[in-house]
Amino acid sequence: MPNRLAAEKSPYLRQHADNPVDWYPWGEEAFAKARAEQKPVFLSIGYSTCHWCHVMAHESFESPAVAAVLNRDFVSIKLDREERPDLDRVYMTYVQQTTGHGGWPMSVWLTPEGKPFHGGTYFPPEDRHGRPGFLTLLAAITTHWKNERAKIEAGAEEIVQALRRYAAEGPAREEPAAAGQPAPLHEAAGAAFDKCFQYFYEAHDPVWGGFGGAPKFPRASSLAFLFRVAALQGLRSEAGTEAVKMAAFTLQRMAEGGIHDHVGGGFHRYSVDEKWHVPHFEKMLYDQAQIAVNCLEARQATGVEVYAWVARGVFDYVARDLTHPRGGFYSAEDADSEVPATAVRAGSDERETETEDGSFGELALPAEAAHAEGAFYVWTKAELEGALGEGAAFLAAHFGVKTAGNVAHDPMNEFAHKNVLMQQRPLGQTARDLGLAPEAAVEKLLSGLEKLRAVRAARPRPHLDDKILTAWNGLMISALARGTQVLGERAHAVQAARAAAFIHAELWDEEAGVLYRSWREGRGAIAGFAEDYAYLVQGLLDLYEADFDARWLQWAEQLQARMDAQFWDAARGGYFNSRADDASVIVRLKEDYDGAEPAPSSVAAMNLIRLDWMLGTPGAREKALATVEAFRLQWSGHPHALPQMLCAAELVLEAPRTVVLTGDPGSADFAALVAELHAQLGPRRALLHVGGAGDWLSERRPYLRAMPASAAPCAYVCENYTCRTPARTPQELRAQLG
Repeated sequence: MPNRLAAEKSPYLRQHADNPVDWYPWGEEAFAKARAEQKPVFLSIGYSTCHWCHVMAHESFESPAVAAVLNRDFVSIKLDREERPDLDRVYMTYVQQTTGHGGWPMSVWLTPEGKPFHGGTYFPPEDRHGRPGFLTLLAAITTHWKNERAKIEAGAEEIVQALRRYAAEGPAREEPAAAGQPAPLHEAAGAAFDKCFQYFYEAHDPVWGGFGGAPKFPRASSLAFLFRVAALQGLRSEAGTEAVKMAAFTLQRMAEGGIHDHVGGGFHRYSVDEKWHVPHFEKMLYDQAQIAVNCLEARQATGVEVYAWVARGVFDYVARDLTHPRGGFYSAEDADSEVPATAVRAGSDERETETEDGSFGELALPAEAAHAEGAFYVWTKAELEGALGEGAAFLAAHFGVKTAGNVAHDPMNEFAHKNVLMQQRPLGQTARDLGLAPEAAVEKLLSGLEKLRAVRAARPRPHLDDKILTAWNGLMISALARGTQVLGERAHAVQAARAAAFIHAELWDEEAGVLYRSWREGRGAIAGFAEDYAYLVQGLLDLYEADFDARWLQWAEQLQARMDAQFWDAARGGYFNSRADDASVIVRLKEDYDGAEPAPSSVAAMNLIRLDWMLGTPGAREKALATVEAFRLQWSGHPHALPQMLCAAELVLEAPRTVVLTGDPGSADFAALVAELHAQLGPRRALLHVGGAGDWLSERRPYLRAMPASAAPCAYVCENYTCRTPARTPQELRAQLG
């Protein structure tokens, strides 16, 4: 019989609805039971497309023996980290600080008051390689709880107090050791920019791109920082040239590698090797959005069309496979998918799992599993030949397909005779090797990939996490808006506007002033977090600069005000992850790391400056400055941890730069002026469009009234509150932009 999780909206929780474990969702009911029965809480955190979450579920949570122990001695809670990123961050901080690493599935044991006293990530069901099995650990915790409960509770209270000190006085709050006043912001930020650039320069892999060794993650904020270095220093400067080289080369290697889905578009989560060849196959919406923006900036920096082609591939994938009929974007596709019984791999059942800190641990996957990681994406040479016939030789040569399989490091024999497509050489070289004209090679490649896509579509698809998250939709709205700006393709802005309209209709309660976190089969009950507001405001500002519909600008300012009211730290600056009125959160933390997703404060600081430049929003610049200063010790000491915050510091230190456009946004002349604005990387500028008498923006910003809405489009370049004579052609605008 299904447990309580069957009534939840989260796909992750529903995946566990048929477990024999007596699961509770996060909430007072579970903690009330723990208090009444004086039992510890077992908290299991994961997400629906997490491969190792599936492994632990099959091994332990589907086991009647394990369930009997959990049901007898614990109150068990399942939590979707994507629904509650604030809680995930609190308990992840605890696990990382006590074990030195983190990852998912995350397993944490709590007192009935929600205070952690033991934690880890994946645990095998039985003792293995010197590591305690899950049952062994449960027995030990039960014994300690019965015999030493007072000691456990005292230790848990010390942990909570330590977390609260970290939140209030952590690395971003400590006083500098040196005597005297801190350096002026422009000096500290300049030094941090140099230090951050040097870090990436030294960590850069000149052969395969990326930074450091395996595993390699597509950390978009690192590449965004390098492109900002190039924009500030100049594309032809020594630093600018090197920054573009590192960022663009990394994207090139990623696009060539197996982390890139050559058949269906988009990118997998990360690569387990240094060559970007063998990925962890899940595909996350936030990666698609941020990598697309990286590719668009690479196109601006280099003029190389392949980056635009890769970005279009991301947009096509999202439109085809991750879009709700009404326009919102789904969250992710799983790494695992169903495989025929005859295809289940043979050999050892030992595998490695990557943890958040990049360390590895030996884990087991049942050999009889009906699902396998990457089953939807890999190819045997026979499958390729069956799909393409005579054309198979071309794609096999281009993507390195071999009869024995092309995965060089396969210690567990899971990729025997399987191939992960990875471009082996430039297309022109493949054409020369096979005696083809370049045009014929392009046609052969595209038609071959289209055939493979059709064949692959008949395979069992990976699980789709079809919940719609406000934050990640905000990132995708940004990417699509930027697609229209850089590529000049209006369809991307139309798609972004549909998503924004969906969020407005389904996840924004205007009367109450509440933005909600997620939608699936209707709006979820969880109110949004700092990242939901920050990412959506960014998306709306980008969308306004793509289609110049003032409603996005108006909504963005409204959302920023609500974010300030709910998450702003009036004492120290910056934004908490969670609201002050949520009693279930034992400590309010601020994200101080631009990781797979940027920290909400990093994005919010940039949003505030843009709102100041565009609308003169009262207090926006002051809050942006306070936010950057709040994290000063972190970004000055370890700037590579907050590259997005450094980009915000750049804007805080600049006088306003805007370009005011007049005329019909649908005209070719208007589009030509906008295209010039986005032709290459340069100083950030806010774009505004005024439409004459009664225009909302002109009423809001009186200086705009002096700019007549002429029939012929023109552009006013304004810097430090002074506007130049209007430019009416791209050539005139280019001269003014310098």
